[in-house]
Amino acid sequence: MNVLMLNTYDEWGGAAKAALRLSRGLQGAGIASRLLVQGKSGDARDVLGSKDPLVRFAHGVRTHLGTLAPRLYPHKPVNNFSPALLPDTLAGQVAPLAPDLVHLHWLGAGFLRIETLRRFDRPLVWTLHDSWPFTGGCHLPGDCVRYRERCGCCPVLGSRRDRDLSRWVWSRKKRAWRDLDLTLVAPSRWLADCARASSLFGDARIEVIPNGLDLTLFRPIDKRVARDLMGLAQDKNYLLFGAVNSTGDPNKGFGLLLPALQSLSAQRSGDTELIVFGAPEPAYPPPFGMKAHYLGRLHEEVSLALLYSAADLLVSPSLQENLPNTVMEAMACGTPCVAFRQGGVPELIEHRSTGYLARPLDTRDLAQGIAWTLEDRGRREALSARARLSVERNFALDLVARRYAELYRDLIERGPGGRHG
Repeated sequence: MNVLMLNTYDEWGGAAKAALRLSRGLQGAGIASRLLVQGKSGDARDVLGSKDPLVRFAHGVRTHLGTLAPRLYPHKPVNNFSPALLPDTLAGQVAPLAPDLVHLHWLGAGFLRIETLRRFDRPLVWTLHDSWPFTGGCHLPGDCVRYRERCGCCPVLGSRRDRDLSRWVWSRKKRAWRDLDLTLVAPSRWLADCARASSLFGDARIEVIPNGLDLTLFRPIDKRVARDLMGLAQDKNYLLFGAVNSTGDPNKGFGLLLPALQSLSAQRSGDTELIVFGAPEPAYPPPFGMKAHYLGRLHEEVSLALLYSAADLLVSPSLQENLPNTVMEAMACGTPCVAFRQGGVPELIEHRSTGYLARPLDTRDLAQGIAWTLEDRGRREALSARARLSVERNFALDLVARRYAELYRDLIERGPGGRHG
């Protein structure tokens, strides 16, 4: 079986991590799998894409041109809206590779035009890493559910017109994807339910398969050893916060972290410090009421696993997440997580068993969850053990790869129409 995966990036973002991990898991299961990207950053041989500076420049231009239409609207959501309008060369790149099946992941930043999907002429599997496939263009709709009808009056755009850019993008998807041999996979039940409720995919085959993780890499490491290697003190409590663009992406909740930690610092002495990864220190660092260390982006997963093991807990104050890699990775390293009860997060964290789920956007409850986790060492150790066990049972990469392999075989054997199985 020859599987080709498509994702805009190979080393940037949670979808890139999930796609590359799955591809490697499939290879371990004896399936030929490669990843085709818009612009290659790394050196992996199983990742296809050009590293030529001129090609990368052209991709940057395409990405910029794709943001022009959303910029005409009041909210200018250049990072949360993709019209997917510009022509691409993907069909011509895919055909010579002759895959039995094309597996789509995150396709933003000008990588793929909506109308291109029909040109692949292969069974298609699409893993949903956000809501874009079933909306009129936004990646994170927040509280908006207009995708259940036909979009328009888009709050992400700041539009008050029915016939706006979101309606036009929705209409293009509706025409282009009608009767397409497409099967959706949602990593969380929450996102699967959103897709099933959508007007675009209400009749599609939708499976729930979580993202997988290499548990030989992300595993508990002795905390004293991890702290020595990371240059951290042994007598401190360390709170960890991070993601790609952790301080700049509003959805990651950096702004909500401030009141939560200020509330926490008022209750505790100076034994607790914050570690931020995924972004450099801001020009004007927030006054958290505790010392903060900014590590920037960690490129090596070994360093990330060490950092998770060195920390006492991970705080994830995101507004809306599917199945966040950081939470899964931390739990695999035996690090309890405190997060808001939103999106697919409750499918990772079991409240007061493997971590703490605070009421959505309630920063006082978030602070209470952090304090509850820190105040009792025995409790924290029990949370740690159960967190690791939960990941072993549900998110091990070999188990996830096996489920995808079964889905691929089913679709290929059924041929056209297999998505209705």
